[in-house]
Amino acid sequence: MSKEILLLVEKCSHCFSYYDIDSGTRLHSVQLPEFPHEFVVDAAQRYAYIGHYGVETSGHLGQGGTSIFQIDIAEKRLARTIDIAPFNRLHGMQIDDQDRLYALSEDRAQLVVLDHPATDTAPRRAVPTGGIKSHLFALTRDGQTAYAMNLLSHTVTKIKPYDATFAPQACAPGDKPEGYALSEDEKTLYVTCRWSNTLAAIDTATMQVTRTAPSRDDATRLYLYRDGRIVVTNYGERSLSVVDPVTLKELAHIPMEARAIALSYHPTKPLAFVSQDNDKLGYFNMETLKFDRFIATQREPDVSRVVVL
Repeated sequence: MSKEILLLVEKCSHCFSYYDIDSGTRLHSVQLPEFPHEFVVDAAQRYAYIGHYGVETSGHLGQGGTSIFQIDIAEKRLARTIDIAPFNRLHGMQIDDQDRLYALSEDRAQLVVLDHPATDTAPRRAVPTGGIKSHLFALTRDGQTAYAMNLLSHTVTKIKPYDATFAPQACAPGDKPEGYALSEDEKTLYVTCRWSNTLAAIDTATMQVTRTAPSRDDATRLYLYRDGRIVVTNYGERSLSVVDPVTLKELAHIPMEARAIALSYHPTKPLAFVSQDNDKLGYFNMETLKFDRFIATQREPDVSRVVVL
């Protein structure tokens, strides 16, 4: 009998774990080298690909990792490690509608592509982001365009992974842009600016900021829900905000007992899974805008994803 499983990177326990969504029980963990981070899952839900960031946070010094960990989801094991050195501090990870894999090297500020990640042993291509300390990125569904969040140049840059002759187009939405969400029609990019305490909407065709609004303290990430609402994680003040995508104004504010690290949505139920820095994961109801319950995790739960096994 199949059941819904939440895949979860537990960054400071250095593992990739499986949780039964109904019971909240941890079923299995795959041990990994120190500080794995962002991950994506292919369309068939056969493999998960995890970037080896290799240091605890963007504020920590160090060379970081150069590997991508390929997890066989059904077999609950590390299938292989893909070393893509010299690209290091691998953080942002995306996969397009053709299952091509994209990994962002924060240290080198370059976006790397594996066209056939299930079998590739090295990158097929790489392009510069045009920014400094490129931490996360948004990707169009077809993989033709990416938007990098550059923490130290305080820019968002538009790049073309399959056209290295395209010069990165930059805009400056605010200080330390980090969180992002691409609208369903891919015409608008929403961004959090952590040091400005602002949210911004960027027209992806022109790379012009079309509107900004104040955010709560240290808004780190934002996530577009399927009904159009945006959920923002406010790291500084331990809360969530629900935001209108048109005005960027706050519709609801939800205080929390700990800082929200990352969030993912259930594919069909009105539910968000919120990883917290007190080693708990909250089940947040998108209808009532309240937490239904919390489950205990290992150290530093981070990115998550629902699969059926």
